[in-house]
Amino acid sequence: MKDLYVVADQTVAMPDAPYRARHFIDGVACDSVDGRVSDRMSPSHGVLVSEAALGGVEETETAIAAARRAFDDGRWSRLSGKDRAAILVRVADLIEANVERMAVLETLESGKPISQARGECGGAADLWRYAASLARTSKGDSHNTLGPDMLGVVLKEPIGVVSIITPWNFPFWILSQKLPFALAAGCTCVVKPSEMTPSTTAMLGEMLAEAGLPAGVCNIVLGYGNPVGSLITTHPDVDMVTFTGSTAVGKLITKSAGDTLKKVALELGGKNPQVIFPDADLDSAVDAVVFGTYFNVGQCCNSSSRIIVHEEIADDFVARVVALSRQVAFGNPMNEATQVGAIVTADHRAKIDHYVRQAVKAGAEVCLGGGPLSVPGVGAQFYQPTVIRGVTPDMAIAREEVFGPVLAVLTCRTLDEAISLANDATYGLSAGIWSENVHTCIAFARRVQAGTVWTNTWMDGFPELAFGGMKQSGQGREIGQYGFDEFLEVKSLVMRIGRTRAPWVKTPAAIPPTAGKAAAR
Repeated sequence: MKDLYVVADQTVAMPDAPYRARHFIDGVACDSVDGRVSDRMSPSHGVLVSEAALGGVEETETAIAAARRAFDDGRWSRLSGKDRAAILVRVADLIEANVERMAVLETLESGKPISQARGECGGAADLWRYAASLARTSKGDSHNTLGPDMLGVVLKEPIGVVSIITPWNFPFWILSQKLPFALAAGCTCVVKPSEMTPSTTAMLGEMLAEAGLPAGVCNIVLGYGNPVGSLITTHPDVDMVTFTGSTAVGKLITKSAGDTLKKVALELGGKNPQVIFPDADLDSAVDAVVFGTYFNVGQCCNSSSRIIVHEEIADDFVARVVALSRQVAFGNPMNEATQVGAIVTADHRAKIDHYVRQAVKAGAEVCLGGGPLSVPGVGAQFYQPTVIRGVTPDMAIAREEVFGPVLAVLTCRTLDEAISLANDATYGLSAGIWSENVHTCIAFARRVQAGTVWTNTWMDGFPELAFGGMKQSGQGREIGQYGFDEFLEVKSLVMRIGRTRAPWVKTPAAIPPTAGKAAAR
């Protein structure tokens, strides 16, 4: 602990009572039919944060039926883009008005720092506004070069009922990468948040009703993967599933959705490299590496959990990373100065520690941290910011997603070697390169296997730019025009102008008399 900047005090008030999260089905907030609930204890404070309705088969089927009716009768799918956009903008306004209330609950449910929860919840409003702009500007194509009597039109129509399954690490942000885009396209939805972080999603149900979203267009069912998640990924009345979470669960969803040939969009894991060359702005690179490693307690699919440093600068660069890591405010998530908070569960903390112990056993060196830690006055569900060097490509910590505040350091000698190391993973979500040489940056960006590549920065994102991965990091894209298009079906409309089509079957009057005799012979 003496090597870390530990924050124990609390500067943000706790809620007066646990939040009561309810389902939102067919426009109505409701409890489960059998009255069951699930409790969420704060990983950072050990107090009861929320009591959420626990959904079962009945609630899930009711929600799917409501979404199906709402799509089929056109109350939303046939609404004008202007009218859909107006409601999405109202939702964005309500999100901004409720940021503090949402951020406090998200901090207590997830363990992330309050400052990051505020940024996530408040920033999500921009995603809703951008989706609203797409609702108004969506268009197809026309083809008027098919001949003087033909006109072709390509229509884009909403895919139908969409199931949305979101994780615990960015519960409101990831929901907002999916839901407003699906709604902008004219789809209706059934949403299942993680049972560990249900509250901000349940709060959104209140906002959707207040904004005037027609009943049944968005339905929220709280509960576990079984039965809620399993049913919304297999039900025949669901046309598409979009899921963010682990690669293992993504594979199961792909298999189960295949029985009804649903469209599946997946945003899964990552083992994201940053490559640092000697000619880089090293001060900026060090800060970006520290940010990319510890942001959201390292529980982030875009975490830069491994760096590939040119061997000429490796010793100096690692020393700088360690020194800056010691200045990162670590501890009580309800302190506005905190930058690294609590691990989401005790089991997950143990998993992180196992990766570290395994790497040390294989010959890696811990330069900082390397173990669980208790924070005075808060609790024991924390893990020290950790830097490990001497990592080789065959080690699990270099290849698998640790999902914690742990940085693995590898080295390279050439650009080719750096690219080879970067691509030597089953994942392909994001990657970064630090160099003042534009040729180096472009060569890396073109050859690295990643859905997003950052040059001389890390984790900048914009609603206009699509997000998603290659290889086992997923399929499909979120946000941006490409993310919006995921929720649309393409239909070709072919129109003939006038009675210009020559008959395929010729009438007897049009057949020469000799033709029949020739056929008989």
